Amino acid sequence: MKIVIVGGGKIGFSLAEELTNEDHDITVVDNDKEKVKFISDTLDVMTLCGNGAAIATQREANVGDSDLLISVTAQDELNLLACIVARKLGCKNTIARVRSREYAEQLYVLKSELGLSMAINPELLAAKEIYRLLQIPAFIKRDTFAEGKAEIVELSIGEGSPLNGLRLADMPSKIKVRVLVCAVIRSERIFIPDGSFELREGDKIYVTAPASTLVELTHELKLRSKKSKNVLIVGGGRIAEYLVHMLRKSASSIKLIEKDRKRCEYLAEKFPELNVICSDGSSQSVLKMHNIQHMDAVLPLTNMDEENIIIGMFARKVGVPQLLTKINRSEYGEILGDRGADSLISPKQISAHAILRYVRAMENTGGSAVLTIHRLADGSAEALEFAVTSATKHLGETLSDIRLKPGILVVCINHMGQIIIPGGRDVLTAGDTVVVVTTAGRDIIDLNDIFA
Repeated sequence: MKIVIVGGGKIGFSLAEELTNEDHDITVVDNDKEKVKFISDTLDVMTLCGNGAAIATQREANVGDSDLLISVTAQDELNLLACIVARKLGCKNTIARVRSREYAEQLYVLKSELGLSMAINPELLAAKEIYRLLQIPAFIKRDTFAEGKAEIVELSIGEGSPLNGLRLADMPSKIKVRVLVCAVIRSERIFIPDGSFELREGDKIYVTAPASTLVELTHELKLRSKKSKNVLIVGGGRIAEYLVHMLRKSASSIKLIEKDRKRCEYLAEKFPELNVICSDGSSQSVLKMHNIQHMDAVLPLTNMDEENIIIGMFARKVGVPQLLTKINRSEYGEILGDRGADSLISPKQISAHAILRYVRAMENTGGSAVLTIHRLADGSAEALEFAVTSATKHLGETLSDIRLKPGILVVCINHMGQIIIPGGRDVLTAGDTVVVVTTAGRDIIDLNDIFA
């Protein structure tokens, strides 16, 4: 597809990089000459320096002949205007990054009038991700498939875990819940395991399970399953505001530390039940004063990555059970590993992945069978969801009789809304959707590509 991206910041760069790797024709527009030069030198894309909302610039970028325009600048108004202009020029699909809560509420009413196919709010998406992780603290990450009916969750094998030393072939006799281990990280290596693989303490594993059985799974694995009730949020920005609105419905006890007095007054007025503390949350003495060591979860959500990392390291030192840390620079996550957080929350990365899922859905309407792709193990593996069609090979054959390419695992079948964690006797039927997991970078664009 021909795609024009307006905005060469972190989200724009990430999108351009991913979409170029998937063989799309990408043009990036930005009015910052240095950003444009950096992108031009780094990626195999067309670049244009100019105002992405101006008709002349969009015409020069051939927006009217493009399949999609994505506007992800830091200015909501510019993003919305760019999408309006693109639709007038003939571009059929437009996506805008809209961060303002007021604008986001109006978009439900004005979406069609503005010609928007999709609106992305990075802070709201990040808040939703944090909220989901707080519901079942044992999981480091959760990715949904089959319209939310199935999930792939990430967790660690700790001391005393019933999985420690267990061969995967023996798992059904030890664990009552039907699940499938689809990927394992051990000593920074990624494995797509078979039945002979033996799990060890310290492994990070990715488990496929029906969404309805996740709590039962935590009981079987002797993991912490209760929701985090006592939550400390450091930083009172947009993510915190969205999150407080979600958490108060589950009757959580929430403390929020913010050093900007005006912001504190605003949050205290908006959420009278919220315990708002006007102080410097990066200070260890302040954190101790407000009982950080007795919290179920600590969420460093300030606008400074370095501050969030230091707060997270202190929370880990005093033994906080759950730590979810916001970062903007993905390279910090690569350096930190799991020392600075149980889960790292990147609004920009979450937004980019949401847009990528939309692009892949657009491709699907054009004939491709790929529905969604999720990155696992820091991008070392991929979970791909496909539609099973009449053109799919081996329909009706049992999985034990089908030879797959090495390093590929069928991990979930959605048959008429029923989630099946597959065994050797299960079959593929036209109309199903199926999730497969494989190492990253393989050329798999159709379900038939997985067969040997």
